[in-house]
Amino acid sequence: MAGYALLAACPALFPALPAHAQGMNLTPNASMNGFDPTRLDMVLEISEDRWQRNLESLTAGMSKLDRNAPERARREYEKGARFLIQKNPSGAIEDLKKALSIYPSFVSAHNALGSAYLKLGQNEQAQTEFSLAVALDDHLPYSYLNLGWAQLAQKDFSSAQVSIQKASKLAPLDLHLLTALTYAELLNNDYGGVIGTAQQVHSRKHEGAAVVHYFAAAAWQGQNNLQETQNELRIFLDEAPTSPFADAARQMMAQIRDLQSQPAPPPKVEIAYTAAPLDPNATTAGIPQAAQRVLQLFEQRKQLEEAEAEPSCESCPEPGNSGPFATAASNMRSAGARPSSANPSPYLLRSTVNEVAVFFAATDHGKSVSDLTRQDIVIRDAGKPPAAITHFRDESQLPLRLGLVIDTSASITKRFGFEQKAAAAFLKGSLTQKNDQAFVVGFSNAVLLVRDFTADSARIAQGLDQLEPGGGTALWDAVKFASDKLGELGEERPVAKMLVVISDGEDNSSSATLKQAIESAVRNQVAVYTVSTREFSGEEEPRALIADGAMKALAAQTGGAAFFPDSLGSLDHRLSELQQVIRSRYLISYRPAEFEANGAYRSIAVIARKSGHRLRVYARRGYYAPNSTGEAR
Repeated sequence: MAGYALLAACPALFPALPAHAQGMNLTPNASMNGFDPTRLDMVLEISEDRWQRNLESLTAGMSKLDRNAPERARREYEKGARFLIQKNPSGAIEDLKKALSIYPSFVSAHNALGSAYLKLGQNEQAQTEFSLAVALDDHLPYSYLNLGWAQLAQKDFSSAQVSIQKASKLAPLDLHLLTALTYAELLNNDYGGVIGTAQQVHSRKHEGAAVVHYFAAAAWQGQNNLQETQNELRIFLDEAPTSPFADAARQMMAQIRDLQSQPAPPPKVEIAYTAAPLDPNATTAGIPQAAQRVLQLFEQRKQLEEAEAEPSCESCPEPGNSGPFATAASNMRSAGARPSSANPSPYLLRSTVNEVAVFFAATDHGKSVSDLTRQDIVIRDAGKPPAAITHFRDESQLPLRLGLVIDTSASITKRFGFEQKAAAAFLKGSLTQKNDQAFVVGFSNAVLLVRDFTADSARIAQGLDQLEPGGGTALWDAVKFASDKLGELGEERPVAKMLVVISDGEDNSSSATLKQAIESAVRNQVAVYTVSTREFSGEEEPRALIADGAMKALAAQTGGAAFFPDSLGSLDHRLSELQQVIRSRYLISYRPAEFEANGAYRSIAVIARKSGHRLRVYARRGYYAPNSTGEAR
């Protein structure tokens, strides 16, 4: 049933995408009335090759409910889906209805049937089907996107914006969803939302999404700010000079210049859209899979070498982890980016008194050590003892802010069920204090926020149970997103921020690099603990060694630890060890010696001994001093 696997995993093949924009007319008397949101005739213009590429770009393609579809329902669904590929929505409807009559909980069939109705202009029926898809499984972002398009077709712009916002919240890094959200916000006259979302997209790598600046120009123009309108159009043309909308943008810029040259203040003008410009051809054609694998291997090795190439800390006495990359890892200082002055952390470096606070954990042969005293600890900052120790205490009762990042890519399909159960049990055992909270991120080609911050381990387990494996692996995107999320917390008191990554360590779909993921964790004071799910064999391939090295580097440089179960059956045991580490935390604060507010990186080494022998310590390896103004450079 390979054909079914392709079809069933792809309900988002049928997003109700509007047609290309035909241009924007910027004149003193233009109005938004020229926009026709019901032109949704791009749904089915997808070739077989495009189908496969679309499948590989999905966030969470298949509902767990679809796995239970009987064989007869699958066959009817498959026939209906092929009619849609052939641009025959009328022919698709009968087969899709049959599939649903056999199995009413077939989420992919509801999405497909809704798209067929939408193509035929039967917008209410389309909305009904998409609403059923959402009701059956509320964690699939593209079901919400489809619902949003149906609402746009009925000119219910407010509801459409809400639906697409839900889609984007579930898959916060998906540029396609953010572009759609910008579009819905514009139609709903939420100009501030348009501008904010466009800025969010612009802050990332966003090849193929430059059209958000086209929307932002309309939003600024809607507020009668022609200067910002012109700025957004200029950015749009810089990023997409050959776009189908480039000529229209150039004409509008010329019209703005003419208006601005008039002696009187220019009248309020409006941009008229005639259709929506989401481009299905923005994704470039894939290269042969064999060549792609080779390129990915080179890229993974390059990223690991880049992360390991940070200047060594010559005077740091703490040895690194054992393993094939131990020598390089032991000499690496933390590759953190300088903290943003816009969101300084009160627990990283208090620049007014030049005080550093470090959270750390200690274990003895895998068991947590919970009775350390100040006399058991040695600190080195930039290779020197601190001028003074200002604070030391056991922080095992400190509120925990835990992010769980779990791999849902196709490479872990066979062992995914076991990993789900192990992860749920781990979270239940970790959230032991009343103020503890956790969130869960799943990732394949893109990042899915399964559950936002909650103290309810049962709700988290329910969210984990909804995940289905499939697609590529955007590991570093997921780690960076989760670290940034932890860093955005506005806590009034200290909390322990930790990230647990369950993955085989291979990445083939991220926009972010390993180094950027490490930088985000260090900048946000997040300790990352990695748990490998790779199945070990006698002789490991280069790809496996690189993946293991990346998992070790990510953990070592952020003050965490890397765990490598010998088998899938020992995953529970390793996660139990990790719980020991999480619950054996300390906080030590000190004033560094010979401190200069010069923005330079300063290494940290924390050494712990008990009963005459050295313990294993998990702590971050450094920080950036503020500059002379008290701000990080």
